[in-house]
Amino acid sequence: MSSPGIDGDPKPPCLPRNGLVKLPGQPNGLGAASITKGTPAAKNRPCQPPPPPSLPPPSLAAPLSRAALAGGPCPPAGGPAPGLVPGPPAERPPLATDEKILSGLFWYFSACEKCVLAQVCKAWRRVLYQPKFWAGLTPVLHAKELYNVLPGGEKEFVNLQGFAARGFEGFCLVGVSDLDICEFIDNYALSKKGVKAMSLKRSTITDAGLEVMLEQMQGVVRLELSGCNDFTEAGLWSSLSARITSLSVSDCINVADDAIAAISQLLPNLAELSLQAYHVTDTALAYFTARQGHSTHTLRLLSCWEITNHGVVNVVHSLPNLTALSLSGCSKVTDDGVELVAENLRKLRSLDLSWCPRITDMALEYVACDLHRLEELVLDRCVRITDTGLSYLSTMSSLRSLYLRWCCQVQDFGLKHLLAMKSLRLLSLAGCPLLTATGLSGLVQLQELEELELTNCPGATPELFKYFSQHLPRCLVIE
Repeated sequence: MSSPGIDGDPKPPCLPRNGLVKLPGQPNGLGAASITKGTPAAKNRPCQPPPPPSLPPPSLAAPLSRAALAGGPCPPAGGPAPGLVPGPPAERPPLATDEKILSGLFWYFSACEKCVLAQVCKAWRRVLYQPKFWAGLTPVLHAKELYNVLPGGEKEFVNLQGFAARGFEGFCLVGVSDLDICEFIDNYALSKKGVKAMSLKRSTITDAGLEVMLEQMQGVVRLELSGCNDFTEAGLWSSLSARITSLSVSDCINVADDAIAAISQLLPNLAELSLQAYHVTDTALAYFTARQGHSTHTLRLLSCWEITNHGVVNVVHSLPNLTALSLSGCSKVTDDGVELVAENLRKLRSLDLSWCPRITDMALEYVACDLHRLEELVLDRCVRITDTGLSYLSTMSSLRSLYLRWCCQVQDFGLKHLLAMKSLRLLSLAGCPLLTATGLSGLVQLQELEELELTNCPGATPELFKYFSQHLPRCLVIE
């Protein structure tokens, strides 16, 4: 995301897509920068601005005159009162530049719109360049946007003062090298202590670059490495710092069992670990020690194809305090592995078993019997789940989110079991081919439902969506 220029031509606001917001072009070379809200693990939902503060509604008793909009005195509705001599007008700023009014007004705009509004004038930019308007947003900068080309053909690193003014605490750098990272550290005023989160994607960072970055940026506690194939496990051993509490590593070809050993030994305060590594085996999960057992509450093992039930045994014994666990794509995990999870991880609030083709209804019985605190359950592409499994889930009074995307054996009879789950707020039935309009229409009994996903569901007809709009007015139905 670029720091908007004062004299830049405003462009129409852009539309959010998949949690990323594309920003309008800027004269400082950061035209294609973007911002994203939160961490990538979120459910691909659009980026939304923080809720605006409650403001008193404007009075409609007496419309404002042109003089009032310009900052001048506003005459009484019936003219000057007889016998009263109007005094000199009180000096006050025009409404268009009143910082107090603007501070309340700007809460109602999206992040992309704020970038455009900051180009209107210096007064608006001064108000908008307060950190409170940008909290929770992460600028995304591509390597080619970090430099301006001078008339002589030389490159100059862009000015990042606009980012510093808004107090961004996290950055996502895409396609950068070791040199680009060093330039970023030297040119961003808050890089040494003020940056708390760094994400590197599709970058050529090496072991040396990773070590320099974490040594110089002492404030970084959240680190993401995605598609970075030039660093090795030796780089993790030499660079990881005990201050890191959140680590995400995905699609990095040099990551295997020894990387998990480095993580377990060097990160005693690790609270959240997300790992997508095709070559990690059960042996790696045995490296976790009691130190992580006290601090780690979230573990995501994504598409770790070599993980079996033996690896699950290591996880449940080493990390007993987990509240969120994902085994998505761990295709060798069976019902026995889920039974181990249910019996030993009673604090779980979120469980992701998507793309585990060996999971059957028996696994859902274990979940329903033992995980009484569970609030979110993801069963996407669990093709062996049937209506019987849904009958087990119907007894879970705390479950708020249930994902059944492309569960090809779920039928209308199974939906009848879900009607007893009054705690459900989100239900996804996308791609379930056996559901009919008649069976889906019964979901109107879930009056507390807030989101219903029926994408690629053959039984979802236009008439059904109209029926939902009438009987589930507070529910977002995704067609």
